[in-house]
Amino acid sequence: MVGALSLTTVAVADEQKPPYQASERAHELAQKHLIIDTHIDVPYRLKKDWEDVTVATERGDFDYPRAKAGGLNVPFMSIYIPANLEQTPGASYQLAHELIDSMEALAWRAPDKFAIAYSVDDVMTQYEKGLISIAMGMENGSPIEGDLDNLTTFYNRGIRYITLAHSESNHIADSSYDIRKQWNGLSPFGKELVTAMNNIGVMVDISHVSDEAFWQALEVTNVPVIASHSSLRQYTPGFERNMSDEMIKGLAENGGVIMINFGSSFVTQQANRYNAMIAKQAEKIREELGADSEEAKARIATLRASNPYPYATLEQVLNHIDHVVKLVGIDYVGIGSDYDGVGDSLPVGLKDVSTYPNLIQGLLDRGYNEAEIEKILYQNLIRVWRAAENYAANH
Repeated sequence: MVGALSLTTVAVADEQKPPYQASERAHELAQKHLIIDTHIDVPYRLKKDWEDVTVATERGDFDYPRAKAGGLNVPFMSIYIPANLEQTPGASYQLAHELIDSMEALAWRAPDKFAIAYSVDDVMTQYEKGLISIAMGMENGSPIEGDLDNLTTFYNRGIRYITLAHSESNHIADSSYDIRKQWNGLSPFGKELVTAMNNIGVMVDISHVSDEAFWQALEVTNVPVIASHSSLRQYTPGFERNMSDEMIKGLAENGGVIMINFGSSFVTQQANRYNAMIAKQAEKIREELGADSEEAKARIATLRASNPYPYATLEQVLNHIDHVVKLVGIDYVGIGSDYDGVGDSLPVGLKDVSTYPNLIQGLLDRGYNEAEIEKILYQNLIRVWRAAENYAANH
């Protein structure tokens, strides 16, 4: 167990390193090859703060011009459902449909720029037409509401992966964030759901779930699974939301793929512990001076200003990719950035969807060849998606 870090230690970060300057070669590869990113939180971002992402936007990490500049061809738009909605029957189901509606509306408003992708073949056809394919994954399975007919409904609307749980355990699986392990893994319905997802062609996403739920999902599934936006516990010891080396080996044996999350708190231990340590110090100040006192507010503001957020760097994200490759090989890693989902915590050099060439440049600098980079950018995920489609076609 790594010892507690002081605030002084946390404040020492690599953010002073100059941003990457991708070469012409990196930009060329970004435009030449498909780039699939399996987790971008545009739908919920637009629900909270609407902007027209068919043109350049002032806020957020994604819009059409930046996506084209970065070479992004297939953003899996996250149909994110807050965990607390499960307590209100019908609320998760309704929100999921509303967010899917918003993505259909986006494609309808700009048919020269976007199209919904229901299959790998759609992706390839739309790529040839120069369109960005909007694929969709459901982040939190709570909209299924214990009814497999709802799985069919959402499949027909375009959902192609489901993250079984989110920040709290639900009726499907235990969450890595939730100390209440009510199922000790998957619920009985969760096991049924994994089999049903296999049979209909929806990829099983094990990001967010507890370790026990992960291993049980591997036991139940008949096709490879994905971790749509997770990174490595190797660099964030004790953070169950990330994956251990043993889990990555299990994922590779299953034929699955881990899509690396760019959020700094997923990438480095410093960033991972930062918020908790700031919160602890702030609580002490509130206890000493009064929660609503002006002096307390001023002291907390000073605390934050004197301990800036320790942004990760592109190099540290590349370390995660390297570790997976060294551990299990090139066939089991991809990109699941969590753009628009992690707030102002993105690494230096990877601040929005225009910066995939920087990632490619980093891979080139580390000796990856073009064929290996292709696997990371899209081929590994396409392999799993095809496997899901093929299994469903026979079941």
